This record gives sequence, C-alpha cells and structure tokens, in this order.
Amino acid sequence: MKALEGVRVLDMTHVQSGPSCTQILAWLGADVIKLEAPTGDITRQQLRDLPDVDSLYFTMLNCNKRSITLNLKSDRGKEIFSELVKDADVLVENFAPGAIDRMGFTWERLQELNPGLVFASIKGFGPGRYENFKAYEVVAQAMGGAMSTTGFEGGPPTAIGAQIGDSGTGIHLVAGILAALLQRAGTGKGQRVTVAMQEAVLNLTRVKLRDQQRLAHGPLPEYPNDNFGDEVPRSGNASGGGQPGWAVRCAPGGPNDYIYVIVQPPGWAPIANLIGKPELAEDPDWATPAARLDKLDKMFALIEQWTEQHTKFEVMDRLNALNVPCGPIMSTRELIEDETLAELGAVVEVEHPQRGTFKTVGCPIKLSDSPVEVLTSPGLGEHNSAIYGSLGIDAGELEDLKAAGVV
Repeated sequence: MKALEGVRVLDMTHVQSGPSCTQILAWLGADVIKLEAPTGDITRQQLRDLPDVDSLYFTMLNCNKRSITLNLKSDRGKEIFSELVKDADVLVENFAPGAIDRMGFTWERLQELNPGLVFASIKGFGPGRYENFKAYEVVAQAMGGAMSTTGFEGGPPTAIGAQIGDSGTGIHLVAGILAALLQRAGTGKGQRVTVAMQEAVLNLTRVKLRDQQRLAHGPLPEYPNDNFGDEVPRSGNASGGGQPGWAVRCAPGGPNDYIYVIVQPPGWAPIANLIGKPELAEDPDWATPAARLDKLDKMFALIEQWTEQHTKFEVMDRLNALNVPCGPIMSTRELIEDETLAELGAVVEVEHPQRGTFKTVGCPIKLSDSPVEVLTSPGLGEHNSAIYGSLGIDAGELEDLKAAGVV
C-alpha cells in the first residue's frame, strides 16, 4: 500500500508549478487524474526535441498520472466536471486569478458539490496590489528576493538555475494539501489551500531578510564585498552563512571544474597542511576565524593554488578525508550520468511508448513503507474510457462527446 493510496486528485494544472506538485502526490500513491483541454497541456508541444512526440518538458512533470480531456466551456463539460469533483479528494489548479470562478466553479459551488474537497491553488501573488499580475519562474525570483541577491558585486541581478519559483512553489503546495487532508480526517471538511509564487520564493530567501536587518548594525563581515549600502548586496559565491565558503578552480580548467569549499574553524589546520602551508595553522594572523575574516579572498586564493593541480573529484576525496565540507560543481551531464544518483533513484530511466526511454528526476522524498516507482507520463486523453466509464458514460456516448468537442 502506498502512502496516499485511495486519495483521488483532480489535476487541472499546467506548465510546471502545478504539475510538479501533483507529480509528487502521484509518486506518493495518489490517483492523479490530469484534466486537459482537448488540445492538451501546452507543454506537450513546448521545447520538443522530437517531432510529434510529447516534449521532455511534459513527460518529466507528469509521470504516474492518468489523463482525460474535457472542454469546460461546454455545458455538458461542466456537468461532467461536477461529477468528477464529487468523487475527488483534492482539486488542484494554477490558472490565472478568477479563471475557475468564471467557469462557474467558485469555492462556494465546489463546497456544495463536495464538502470534503481540498481545493488547492497556485497563484503568482497573494491578494493586494500584485494579485492580478502574471507570474513566471523568473518573475517570482525577481519579486521574491532571489535575483537581487544572486550574482557578483557590480554585476546585474541574476536568475538562478534551480526552479524555486515553479517547482519550489509546487512542493510548498504539497505540504499544504497534506496538512488539509490530515485536518479533514478530524473535521470531515475540506478547505482552500493557496500558495503564491512570490511568497514561496521569499520563504526560500529568508536568510537574506535576516541579513537585511543585520545591516542596521553595520557591514556584514562574512560577505566579501567592499561596500555596503542599505540593501543586502550580491556577494558572488560567498556562503552567506556562519562558515565562509567559495568556489575554487580545479584541473583541467573546464567551465565546471570547480569545487565549493567551506572552511570551518576546526578545518583550517588540516587544510593548511594539505595545501603545503602548515605554518598558517599556528600563525596568529591566520589561525582563528576572526583573524582570517578580513582576508577570506587571500585564504581561498591559497586553497585554489593547490586545487588547480587536481581534479574536482580528487579534491573532494582529499578534503572529505579531512572532514572538510566541500562539493564539486556538477554539470548537468555529470548529474544525468552519475552512477550513485542512479542507484539512489534520484535519476531514473523511464520507458515511453513514443520516445523510447528518457531520464528524469526520481522522487526526492523517501518513505520506508511507500517506495516510489516512476512510471511514464500519460498520452492525451489516454484514460478517457476508464474514467468516464466509471461515471456511466459508455463508449457510444463518449464518441458523441468527442464529436461534439466536449472531450
């Protein structure tokens, strides 16, 4: 038995933020029914690498789901949707604000249809000034504090590669849905769950708000910046935490031949010995964190003189043997080919009926009694017969509905 077995999720989401949420629910055992317009989720066609085949953008966000098609602009489509809502535990959507209401399914109407329904939504912004603005991944990063604090001093605000605006919001919504289902077990009532992309990014950027408040009492000594104003500056690869860190170059000097090294207080002496500078372990100008604080750039330059003579994985092994925290900068090619990640199920190979096999991320949440098997994404409307059949719609009626543009 899977953790969420018996939970039915009606998934009206599209693109990334919503599908990333519902895919995790599916991985954990929920029956996720992806409801698409007859033309399909737009990402089926976006960024295609093969003609007339669902894109990797779609397949990597919709594993383990079932798919039905339905035209909610039609009266019969709305009737069928009402029946689907009655059988659902969770309804998830990430349309523009007010779109569901305009379809005739306000929260009040949904409660009438199913008092136990958990109605979960992702929006770009919460109520107020920004409420009706459109949001995308990097818009959320821009307005959630990520871009203003990413990049190097003197350079422009920079977007980060991790999709914290979309998939980051999705995992926040997973938490809200699970909490609402747990509360429903005691009350019998469903509730609304909403997550705004701006607020999800802000939640993940909280340490920068910590530093914004610290600025009132002076410069931030752990930052490598020369100048501080009244806003947290961009600080390159500085860790921004209590322990200084930096990305240093390694051999043979390729674009990702770097390793990130953190120098904890007990780590300095082993590092000094390793890089051939044992005298610095006892030198009062270098021996303590306070002594090194105003020369972090010089410290990492010394470390880099040594790391440049070794590959990043050699450095990783040598530093870890000394209990020094570090991590090689792993490229996307290295990640997708990494044997350890494959063994962990963090990167999995999935069979697809049209494209053959493709690789995708596995479920990062590991439950001892609910293992995850990643299954391929569904074809458009692949499960119309099964799901509509359970509502009493036979094959003949389904053909009529298709001809009328309802499904």
